[in-house]
Amino acid sequence: MELPIFLITPPFTQLNTPYPATAYLKGFFNTKHIATVQADLGIEVTLELFSKQGLTKLFSSITNKEGTLSPNSERILALKDSYINSIDNVILFLQGKLPTLAHLICTRQFLPEASAFEQLDDLKWAFGSMGKQDMAKHIATMYLEDLSNLIKENVDEHFGFSRYAESLGRSANTFDELYNALQSPLTYLDEILIDILAQRIETIQPKLVCISVPFPGNLYTSLRCGQWIKKHYPNIKVAMGGGFANTELRSLSDARVFEFYDFITLDDGEAPLEILVEYIEGKKTQQELKRCFTLVDGVVKYINNTSCSDYKQGQVGTPDYDGLWLDKYISAIEVTNPMHSLWSDGRWNKLTMAHGCYWGKCTFCDISLDYIKSYEPITASLLVDRMEELIEKTGQNGFHFVDEAAPPSLMKALAIEIIRRKIIVSWWANVRFEKSFTQDLCQLLKASGCIAVSGGLEVASDRLLELIQKGITVSQVAKVSKHFTEAGIMVHAYLMYGFPTQTVQETVDSLEMVRQLFETGVLQSAFWHLFTMTAHSPIGLAPDKYLVKKVLNEIGTFANNDIAHIDPTGANHEIFGYGLKKALLNYMHGACFEFPLQKWFDFKIPKTTIDPNYIKNEIESPEYGVSNNYKAIWLGVNPVSTIVQRSKKGSKWEEMNLQFQTNKNTFSISVEPAKGEWLLNLLPKLSIANGSGLNYAAIKESYDAAGLEAFELLWDNKPITTLYKAGLLRI
Repeated sequence: MELPIFLITPPFTQLNTPYPATAYLKGFFNTKHIATVQADLGIEVTLELFSKQGLTKLFSSITNKEGTLSPNSERILALKDSYINSIDNVILFLQGKLPTLAHLICTRQFLPEASAFEQLDDLKWAFGSMGKQDMAKHIATMYLEDLSNLIKENVDEHFGFSRYAESLGRSANTFDELYNALQSPLTYLDEILIDILAQRIETIQPKLVCISVPFPGNLYTSLRCGQWIKKHYPNIKVAMGGGFANTELRSLSDARVFEFYDFITLDDGEAPLEILVEYIEGKKTQQELKRCFTLVDGVVKYINNTSCSDYKQGQVGTPDYDGLWLDKYISAIEVTNPMHSLWSDGRWNKLTMAHGCYWGKCTFCDISLDYIKSYEPITASLLVDRMEELIEKTGQNGFHFVDEAAPPSLMKALAIEIIRRKIIVSWWANVRFEKSFTQDLCQLLKASGCIAVSGGLEVASDRLLELIQKGITVSQVAKVSKHFTEAGIMVHAYLMYGFPTQTVQETVDSLEMVRQLFETGVLQSAFWHLFTMTAHSPIGLAPDKYLVKKVLNEIGTFANNDIAHIDPTGANHEIFGYGLKKALLNYMHGACFEFPLQKWFDFKIPKTTIDPNYIKNEIESPEYGVSNNYKAIWLGVNPVSTIVQRSKKGSKWEEMNLQFQTNKNTFSISVEPAKGEWLLNLLPKLSIANGSGLNYAAIKESYDAAGLEAFELLWDNKPITTLYKAGLLRI
């Protein structure tokens, strides 16, 4: 039997769902009939550590340190029996296997509580009287956070559920600190990881181990895996790839890295790994490798056979999650915000609508790199084929589309295809706040199962948005967010502070814009991050153009992406971080909108120059200029018609009353009988089941053919324009 390839995600990425890289690669290798086995070592290490046996061992190792413990650690240690006795049941609950435990957890008497609970929200306010499952998940998450704090304080300072040893990996221009850490004995967590890895390697006996490193937070553990494999199984080749390599290691020159890996591949992994497999099997020469770093005569060499093309997105196959512990992932709720919780709660199948970004202009983004600049969408029919295949294989009908920005036109086509096939799914995606997200399009997306979107508002300042070349305005974001929210789709915004030339006044005004977006209810969730200048962005490539200066100009021998810089024309950005995040946390909880912005900062700030009703006025202003270049589609149930006699001041006439039933309510409209008959005949023709709707011209033509007059007066005014509530959409 041919030895398989072993695809690994090292600790830690997410606990609620697998990171998709290995599933994508396994799906591709299936199309080439190449045997693969995959594992998410993050969830495996987590479940080994957070078990009755694991905690017993953990507490035993800490007991020897008594006398040097913090008060919080002493409290947890004193309650160790409660933790040990409850941990297995808590994990089963978070895996969805013990739902009735929620009632016991919510008593606040069952689980021990330490410092993580000091900032606990008002649970009744956050979850109501009936949200027991989510409330219990939140309490159980805080319980695990307490144990995480214990580990960080006493066992491994680098521990984190999704950011393990991140400080060692982030922007390490030299390999020295990481290399020195890797010469030290295995840490407590390392030993758990290596024990699991050793069992897998012994069982699988692979010829090639491919380690995916999407984030700095799992770089260190990937190196530990490579180190152990190369020491104990020198015949097995080790390759590393993923988001970290793609952004940080493009100028790698430190030969010591290849004490841990044999190869590092960049960008899309399918073609490079296929050639690498053939090279290991002796079917290709070293010079035929594609986008691959390796060691040649003791020197790091980058080999890129450009004659070999990458695979189109329609050729890479459906992601395959086989072998991953899909029933053992943990749903957690760290922040009591329903949109925020999507990243940690629930099992999501990951898919991509399009390779790259259709916009590709943002000046802070790595638009010179392949994963951004090479835009290639796939068809809606193929996307839904893959969704149906994943539902059948995984038993899960939730999907997270992980595009840089999902194209609105493809989202529309996807929604129509989902509705046409009558499949039940929940999905969410990353978007740009395009004006093409109209009220009707958002209603269509909701009807197909879209539950949430996330997008970059960045700096909520029109001047800076123009400098970023985001292609949006704050007003546009507000209106689009309103359309999503009114359709029942949650909205999350990525926020940025510290963009080059951003002034103190602009930072304060940006916070005011965000406050108003939350106060008006069009934004449900957000996250602030400090601007980082990256090597492959327009700003990083031409900093003088944006009035910033690099601190260092030389290229490091290891990671080169984040560039330290000085912004001589802007504010002292770092001092705003705590206040911005504190304000945002309150706004996400629907609180403190009446507080002056000065309340969030312990230093003097100027008053905002933004009108207190700016966002309210923008979202309430009429939206003009609707083009007739659309198709009308009908998603609803055909109405029941009744002829009604009307009279007024001696005049009598007939009206047709059309009663529409929706899942939520019933409502009626009244029109002239002849126009009502025309509408009754039209609606079935607009149904997705009978096609993809009719365009404006075809609808007007059918109206005129019926001998009716004044089409625009009927079609473009009430009551017809209110029928989007029943499913008549203009897309």
